[in-house]
Formats: sequence, structure tokens, C-alpha cells
Amino acid sequence: MFGFEHFGMGWGGLGMVLVWVLPILLMVLLVRYFAREREGKREPTALEILEARYARGEIDRDEYLERRADLTGRSGDEARRKT
Repeated sequence: MFGFEHFGMGWGGLGMVLVWVLPILLMVLLVRYFAREREGKREPTALEILEARYARGEIDRDEYLERRADLTGRSGDEARRKT
């Protein structure tokens, strides 16, 4: 009556925008968070694993040089001469 029954319609439009914008914004933020988290974690290369094993003392120098030569494509004798 007297136009007061439509008093809340101004906020109704804003409320409808928030109903759509907030879930979409939330989805975008979640996708960005998980994409960034995945980029930070990478698998170590075979050469990095080999170097870590050698550094921990799990393999000796000769075995390290032989396996490194296999991974890099050089012969074992050539690898021993270069180091």
C-alpha cells in the first residue's frame, strides 16, 4: 500500500548479483589455488635422484659415474675422465 511494499526491491537486485558473483568468484579462487599448488610440486629427475643417492652415500663413486653415464648418454670411461 502506498508503494511501501516494494521498498526492498532495490536490495533485491544487489542480492541477485551477489547470488551469482560470490559462487563464481569462489570457484575462480579455488581453481587458482589448486593450480598454483600443483605447479610448485614437481617430480625430481632421474639425475637428481642419482645425485641425492650418491650424496647420502647409498652408492659409491664408480656406480654413480656409471649410472650418470647411462643417463647422460656418455660412455663410462669418458665420464670417469671428465670428473
